[in-house]
Amino acid sequence: MEIIERQETSHPFLDGHPKRLLIGGQWVNSVTGETFEVTNPATGKVIATVARGNAQDIDLAVRAARAAFEGPWSTWSPFDRQNLMLKIADTIEKNFDDLGLLETLDMGAPVARTSMFKRWMLQAFRFYAAQAVNIRGETLENSFPGSFMSYTVKDPIGVVGGIIPWNGPLITQLWSICPTLATGCTLVLKPAEEAPLSSLRLAELMMEAGLPDGVVNVVPGPGATAGAALAEHPDVNKIAFTGSTATGKRIVEASALNMKKVAVELGGKSPDIVFEDADLDIAVPGAAMGCFGNTGQVCYAGTRLFVQRSIHDAFAQRLADFAATLRVGDSCDPATQLGPLVSKAQLDRVTSYVDLAQQEGARVMFGGERLGGSLAEGYFVTPTVLAGVNNDMRVAREEIFGPVISIIPFDDEAEVIHLANQTEYGLGGAVWTRDVGRAHRVSRAIKAGILWVNCYGVTDPSVSYGGTKMSGYGSKGGPHHIEDYLYSKTVWLRTA
Repeated sequence: MEIIERQETSHPFLDGHPKRLLIGGQWVNSVTGETFEVTNPATGKVIATVARGNAQDIDLAVRAARAAFEGPWSTWSPFDRQNLMLKIADTIEKNFDDLGLLETLDMGAPVARTSMFKRWMLQAFRFYAAQAVNIRGETLENSFPGSFMSYTVKDPIGVVGGIIPWNGPLITQLWSICPTLATGCTLVLKPAEEAPLSSLRLAELMMEAGLPDGVVNVVPGPGATAGAALAEHPDVNKIAFTGSTATGKRIVEASALNMKKVAVELGGKSPDIVFEDADLDIAVPGAAMGCFGNTGQVCYAGTRLFVQRSIHDAFAQRLADFAATLRVGDSCDPATQLGPLVSKAQLDRVTSYVDLAQQEGARVMFGGERLGGSLAEGYFVTPTVLAGVNNDMRVAREEIFGPVISIIPFDDEAEVIHLANQTEYGLGGAVWTRDVGRAHRVSRAIKAGILWVNCYGVTDPSVSYGGTKMSGYGSKGGPHHIEDYLYSKTVWLRTA
């Protein structure tokens, strides 16, 4: 495994001045004046101080969002909203290098990964801009021809609360921002404390592009205070949440206070299934990066790797050999493939699961250690390959959220379908095979919101996906996503 040594990197956004909340088009301190520190996970050093939002700040932001929703923003035509989104996309395109680097410094994803977000972000804004002028109701036949006409219209639902995680805020926030702007809703966005900087910078860029005051408000703060206040707020009409299943349950409970609409993308323990007829030259790196990508901090990561017994040993060795080739280290180096975990707490969690796996009888074929040397101050861990795992072990049942892949053998199609579905989660999964019939059968049989065949982790803003079981519900991407930000109104018109 190649270690990429750490180097110091600066950024113009990190100018030493505290970062403030965006409420009603103004950058403001929190009501209490409290702040928190943001660290670079590659160095463990503080890179910014950010205003800490609480329930009072959330209330102010919701009020600003409501005023904007009922004010001038409500008069914007679909074309006006589309034009704004296209201007935002152009502004992002001009400033993306600085935006992508900020994401790298904030949460540790290598620049080789964040640089790929440019196309994705532009696709998202431009796809949803097209949806802004494509919202339509329908004419309905009724039992009184000639006397009444009946039809539906789609109206924006109102104020949206977006609560996003730290593992990819640059992309995750777009699932709230883009449909909000396309439909004419307004938004209060609460980024995670671990990685709020790219959300604040994107808000700056949107304001530069002409975003009206109060349409998007950004309030970083703790989930237990700011997040809970947003989920419970009686004047919020919808919550879009991405995060843990435990927190998702609390958000669903809080939504009952005013019958909010809720979309929740929660945890995962996704099955990645390799049959003996798979093309191993594709399946080995594909399965590896389906787990190790973003240092394993992906909700749909393929952490349970089911390999047919006839090729199990050879595949496991090839996977370990591949892991040994990965370049780990300085996230700002374009050659780096895996950066740090986001925090010391996450590092401790991941290494504790590796210890637990060995106690349960699994063996480490590669990795499982914190990196030292010039990387010792950061939160780096080696990509880890575990063999000798069975479906009853905790490492096969619980979400680790780190670069730890557990290899589980199986004998036939029926067995692996049973094993794959033996989980409370249902977010993602994959099948590697040359048999087209098998690919269809197994994909249909796996209970998950998104399945890949001979690939892993491919997404596009124009293609919907979601979860099932304890992985949540609600769509992301595609035209169905827009529907979650609208409600249908039926109109009866007397014609005679």
